[in-house]
Amino acid sequence: MDETRTGSRLPGWFWIVSIWGGVALFDATQTVVAMRAEGMHHNWNELFITVLLSWLPWALATPFILRIAQKAPLSDTRVSHWMVHLATCAGIGLASSAWLAWLENLLNPWAKVPPPTAFLHLWLFKFYNGLLLFFMLYGFVLIVSYVLRSRERLAQQQTETARLNEQLSKSQLDALRRQIEPHFLFNTLNAIAGLVREKRNDAAVSMIAGLSDFLRRTLEEAGRQQVPLGEEMVFLQKYLEIQKLRFGERLQLKIEIPRELLCAQVPSLILQLIVENAIKHGIAKLVQGGAIRIAAYRLNGLLQLIVYNDGPSLPSNWEQTNSGIGMANMRTRLRSLYGDAFELSMQNQSPSGVAVTVSVPWMENQSRERG
Repeated sequence: MDETRTGSRLPGWFWIVSIWGGVALFDATQTVVAMRAEGMHHNWNELFITVLLSWLPWALATPFILRIAQKAPLSDTRVSHWMVHLATCAGIGLASSAWLAWLENLLNPWAKVPPPTAFLHLWLFKFYNGLLLFFMLYGFVLIVSYVLRSRERLAQQQTETARLNEQLSKSQLDALRRQIEPHFLFNTLNAIAGLVREKRNDAAVSMIAGLSDFLRRTLEEAGRQQVPLGEEMVFLQKYLEIQKLRFGERLQLKIEIPRELLCAQVPSLILQLIVENAIKHGIAKLVQGGAIRIAAYRLNGLLQLIVYNDGPSLPSNWEQTNSGIGMANMRTRLRSLYGDAFELSMQNQSPSGVAVTVSVPWMENQSRERG
């Protein structure tokens, strides 16, 4: 695992060879071309090879420099770190100078007569004359290392932020489920008890079966932040079947959702929560019951969901009631999923009733594995 992490932080040999190879090729070419253009007389093939190979020590030393930069970052102002870098730069400079002195002794690229033979003298001469270049090259590698590490840290931060946002969204969804299910479960159990007392056993059995199927689907959908609208409607139908058994003819339903919109992605349980609030705060308060209309539209790159009930209008202080808390929770969850690219409103309708409207970015479901 350590090797994998190191490899992900350091550029591969391909990039090291490509960069230094390009620098070496350019330096060798321009040196030979410029000197020939000035009418000089040297061993051109040997000169080209010498200049080209003179960059080899820096290519070989680059991974080592990058590791030193990680262990002794220059952002840490300790003197020991600076001493490490100075010693490393000097060591690479000595090795590079020795390599270049050996090549010149071997190939005599400058066509000197007699050929150079004093290796030690040539080595020290190359080292002292190349000190400034060595520091510049070493600094260049350090800058590249710093940029690479900065980009990696930024990528890690973005990944961590995305992971935390996902965890937050899941936590909010779990909290939303815990908020919804107990209330709905208790109401349903009370309705079942009432049916049993009225000896409407068939209706009670149907409601128990519907409740079981609803809870099973709730467990199956746990953890999914978004689902196709078609799946959300199947889930909502289970909920509405139970409510129909509970309210009977007092609950009228009208669904206006075009088939071509069923592939759109919507937040899981979004409609169930809105419809439950419509029944709890609207229909259940009317002796004669009422109607709920569920509609969906696609408009300007947005999917718009509307749930209307013809129950009592909202009080002036509705935002401070439990309904207001539910809307606040829903708004927080939508923001965690879409940022500011959503709209949520709850308004009184004329002559009566309340409509909740949710608009989210249009996204089609890419998976066809589920029905």
